[in-house]
Amino acid sequence: MKKLINSPEGVVKDALAGIAAAHGNVVTVHYDPDYIVRADAPVKGKVGIISGGGSGHEPMHGGFVGKGMLDAACPGAVFTSPVPDQMLAATKAVDGGAGVLHIVKNYTGDVMNFEMAAELAAAEGIEVAAVVTNDDVAVENSTWTAGRRGVGVTVLLEKIVGAAAEGGANLAECKRIAEKVNAQGRSMGMALTACTV
Repeated sequence: MKKLINSPEGVVKDALAGIAAAHGNVVTVHYDPDYIVRADAPVKGKVGIISGGGSGHEPMHGGFVGKGMLDAACPGAVFTSPVPDQMLAATKAVDGGAGVLHIVKNYTGDVMNFEMAAELAAAEGIEVAAVVTNDDVAVENSTWTAGRRGVGVTVLLEKIVGAAAEGGANLAECKRIAEKVNAQGRSMGMALTACTV
């Protein structure tokens, strides 16, 4: 398989630099910890919407930061959850006083690290709610997963809840909408060949 990268070690930093160069009018990229945030964040009185996950399947999530969608995204290393420091920094960056909603895919590292970040944010006085997406019915009782993965419905949920937040919905309403979208979404993932890491 051919890959358009300079080196495996620098692929995430290079991708972030590319986003900053191409879309600097829409987003701001922060490094150490790595996260992408709306250029106008925080928006006063608006619920902040954050998601994140391992890199390697862009544009998820960094490519979905902007008005009417995500306020911030936390890119982890390739196929690896972002760390709590990233999520906490992003949470603080988008807190406009109306609380922050974490949209978390159902992978062990994502769930654990977003929970830790929410606890750290709460200790700093930021109200955080979380919704875990788990739409993939193919792995419901798999030995190798934490239950149904969050995959296909996640981007739809981010768009729908992002629009609600942009329209002025409060944190409780954003969480309710997210839970409803997740409950009504199903997907089934499959692969024809093994992935190339």
